[in-house]
Amino acid sequence: MLMQKRFSIIFFFMMVTIGAAGQQVADESFNHEIKNPVYPRGKGSAITLDEAHFNFHTLKGRYAAFGRVLQNDGYVLKSSSLPFTGSSLAGTKILVIANALPDTMEWKLPAKPAFTKEEVTALHKWVSDGGSLFLIADHMPFPGAVAPVAESFGFNLINGFAFRKDKKPEFFSRKGGTLTVNVITNGRTSDERIDSIKVFTGEAFIPPPGATIISRLDNNYQVLMPTVAWEFDEKTPSISGQNLVNGAFMEYGNGRIVVMGEAAMFSAQISAQKNKMGMNDPDAKQNPQFLLNIIHWLDKKL
Repeated sequence: MLMQKRFSIIFFFMMVTIGAAGQQVADESFNHEIKNPVYPRGKGSAITLDEAHFNFHTLKGRYAAFGRVLQNDGYVLKSSSLPFTGSSLAGTKILVIANALPDTMEWKLPAKPAFTKEEVTALHKWVSDGGSLFLIADHMPFPGAVAPVAESFGFNLINGFAFRKDKKPEFFSRKGGTLTVNVITNGRTSDERIDSIKVFTGEAFIPPPGATIISRLDNNYQVLMPTVAWEFDEKTPSISGQNLVNGAFMEYGNGRIVVMGEAAMFSAQISAQKNKMGMNDPDAKQNPQFLLNIIHWLDKKL
């Protein structure tokens, strides 16, 4: 009975998420007004969204709202289809990598890195020298694809799926003890304080010593690690979510890095059935400000 219940829960998530991924498109109507922008429009720091690694999220695609929110805060957004080198990273204050994939674009093991060793080295040096990296990796296969980058900074990403056992919506909150009090969740003013964020099925990871945890999983979660994405059976390895996290940040050399284990929370998507997912979700009202707070910290405005 327990095994049957376990896989009925997994099947529920599998059908919901596969259906959403196949039908959801960017919600072009979503807009987040900012009362106190950091910069005049178009005068802010340069933010580059990586689109050179078969990324699932792009500025003209599922991360269109991501770009609009930050443009409303004055930032200059651009995408890049260039491999990471010292010259290609020059001029970028903040680099965003969201759900990169290898050239095979396969969603199965063995995990193949999305980046060459030379790119990992160049990116590591860029951060150490003062760059700011926002690394976003959703559920499997994305953690496996970006693992070499994460590992170079001490983050151990688990190439799996983090599910709530009870199928309830995924909220991380101060009240529940799963969202921590820190410079990012506090923001610049009380109006920017983050009390709750909503996520939409991601991964889990182990942060390095010295990193500040943003959001932590607990025993209500289990992390399943299938051989092929969304294919689960009684042999699928799993671990408890207890003591794992899905958000953390740290200074590294002269630079900064934020790692988040879920990507849709920074998007605004809508399905053919008009269901909303991301910052446009009525229950994710603080997600846009959370995104802004992350960028403000990476921009050294916090």
